[in-house]
Amino acid sequence: MQFSLLTTWSRQIVTFITVCAVFTAGVPVEKLRKAVPQWTTHNMSLWEDVILLSTDSDHQPLLMINQTGVYTAPDIEKMENETLKQFQILKANYTKYFYDINGTKSKEDSRASRAALPGFVDKALQLLNLNQVVGEVETSVMSKMSCTACKAGAGLLQHYIKHGKTRDDIVKITYQFCTSFKLQTPRVCEGITELFSGEVVYVLQRISIGPEEICSFVIGDACGDVYNPTHEWDVVFPPVPKPTPNEIKILKEPVPQFKVLHLSDTHFDPYYEEGTNADCNEPLCCRLTNGPAVSPQSRAGRWGDYRKCDTPKRTIDNMLQHIVSTHTDIDYIIWTGDLPAHDIWNQTKEENLSILKETVAQLLKMFPGIPIFPALGNHEAVPVNSFPPSSLVNKPEFAIDWLYSELDTQWRRWLPGSVSRTIKRGAFYSVLVRPGFRIISLNMNYCNNKNWWLLMNSTDPVKELQWFIYELQNAEFNGEKVHVLGHIPPGHPDCLKVWSRNYYAIISRYESTITAQFFGHTHFDEFELFYDTQDLGRPVSIAYVGPSVTPYYDLNPGYRIYYVDGDREHSTRAVLDHETWVMNLKEANLYDYPIWQKLYSTQAAYSLPSLRPEDWDTFVNNLAEDQTLFDLYYKHYWKNSPTRPACDAECKKRMICDLRSGRSHDRKILCQEIESRIDAGSRISWSAWLYNGFTASYVSLISIKYYWVPAIVPNMPVNKTQGFTLKLMLY
Repeated sequence: MQFSLLTTWSRQIVTFITVCAVFTAGVPVEKLRKAVPQWTTHNMSLWEDVILLSTDSDHQPLLMINQTGVYTAPDIEKMENETLKQFQILKANYTKYFYDINGTKSKEDSRASRAALPGFVDKALQLLNLNQVVGEVETSVMSKMSCTACKAGAGLLQHYIKHGKTRDDIVKITYQFCTSFKLQTPRVCEGITELFSGEVVYVLQRISIGPEEICSFVIGDACGDVYNPTHEWDVVFPPVPKPTPNEIKILKEPVPQFKVLHLSDTHFDPYYEEGTNADCNEPLCCRLTNGPAVSPQSRAGRWGDYRKCDTPKRTIDNMLQHIVSTHTDIDYIIWTGDLPAHDIWNQTKEENLSILKETVAQLLKMFPGIPIFPALGNHEAVPVNSFPPSSLVNKPEFAIDWLYSELDTQWRRWLPGSVSRTIKRGAFYSVLVRPGFRIISLNMNYCNNKNWWLLMNSTDPVKELQWFIYELQNAEFNGEKVHVLGHIPPGHPDCLKVWSRNYYAIISRYESTITAQFFGHTHFDEFELFYDTQDLGRPVSIAYVGPSVTPYYDLNPGYRIYYVDGDREHSTRAVLDHETWVMNLKEANLYDYPIWQKLYSTQAAYSLPSLRPEDWDTFVNNLAEDQTLFDLYYKHYWKNSPTRPACDAECKKRMICDLRSGRSHDRKILCQEIESRIDAGSRISWSAWLYNGFTASYVSLISIKYYWVPAIVPNMPVNKTQGFTLKLMLY
């Protein structure tokens, strides 16, 4: 139906973090507010600032936040001891190398110091440590290795800063390390160090926490749950009792519906070039700067590529033309961010703003008169993930005003002028779409643990969550249903644990008001479940994570269509069904003819009675025991990509746990029971286990060179057998 409105650390941050971590260890109607209820008198000083952001006057002052104090670095002796301890854990002695490249030496001396690094340590560092850390940070699936590297690096960085090293000094050292160990090509190393070093040094100069607290904050549960009072905080709820949740009944008859398009993670690459090298050694390929393809297999396809390449313009144009011709009855669009490509080592503010303006202009042209509700991604900033709250910076070069001001201009092509205050303040807003139906868009970069600025003060940046509660409480008073938009899913490992915990509590409190959530960021086709904080066995909400338009990487391009309970008496505004549409990239390149087709409809594909939270909870439990059902979900998760990897038992546990985890870094509580059931279902007999173990050991032994040496030889990775040590030689 026609929707009628009422009147008016990607790879590059990964590289820099790794370098630091290892070497430095219509327009929607705006409804007039009702008289403020009595609950606002409770702790009124807390709510006054939030109320100012939510009133209808365009002349109200913005939210004010107390300035954060300037902190000093921790005690140098403690820091040095911690750094050396972490180096020992890494089983590599980097000390000489660091002191060499840090000294005032000639180029010849630097080359000599590089050569002095033991060959075994050098190769182990490249093959075992750095590559693993890079991969883990990129995928957000962390292990003890990343934690150890982070703590070693953070300690050494603070050591350099304490000893008066300038930003330029750290840039030089970082660049040397990056190129010496071939973490990236020289130009990528140069771009990364120049772009990210300024804010990292600025932040580390002003915090009082040490490496353990830093890395627990940034990495999460893989680095232990280190208590850090600086980053422990809770939002405040008004003294209004939570309404008793009403049972959501399955609809027996057809009802009016809204048809909603969800676009996410377009990652448009204006420099994509067909026929260039798609298998390059940089984080983003398929560009002229990567050179021509060295073989037919490494040639960038016309419509995109499954390797580390973003979306060519022709593919985005083709997708939008297909949507316009196929879905002629779209009521509104949700657009959850990430517009620029992944070449973040050489991006500029001007270029990212240009992509924003070009994308907005294209959407206006293709969907005239259709409301679009945007949310901000983490890639829109320069450098990526850099979203400093205004209270934390006093240098214009670090301010984020350049982005928020342009967002206000561009987004208000669809949004009312009264949202300017919150968009300029923090890129979030609230609009009444229909009577009784509100959309709230959040800036999830204030939960992003790759946003280094939050190390200075993570306490509800720009009071976004407190404002969120105020909006939800008013919606509850007014009998409104709310949809929430954002980019980074709150249960994703990229979201800070303390922020996610508070968000989870908000969803639980307002479960009767919030009827759906929509996010992007992961590029996969998935969802997250939320449970009652007082009863973790009772599901209360669902967050839909839309697939990416970009094929980056190993994916087919895709988008989502939702069918939402429409205008009727007692409408739930719940999602009744959704579809995922994809383009088979392999066939499009093979025949030079892209075809977009519906991959699946959720309710039919999974035989769900409805899409209520309890139905999704049952579905997740069934995934643990029904391998055929899991395989189908896994196919949809990868958007039916022909290059998707196999999924073993550990992979299955991780994926199912992700579905249960609307709260980040809390897997032990949310997933222990279901992971135990998966383990029980995947057990093999003891004889098969013993046979497989012996076979694997034998194959490993005959495939390496070795010799026997006395067990007392120091500094060797060892396996002790009868008083001797087996030393493995890496070549």
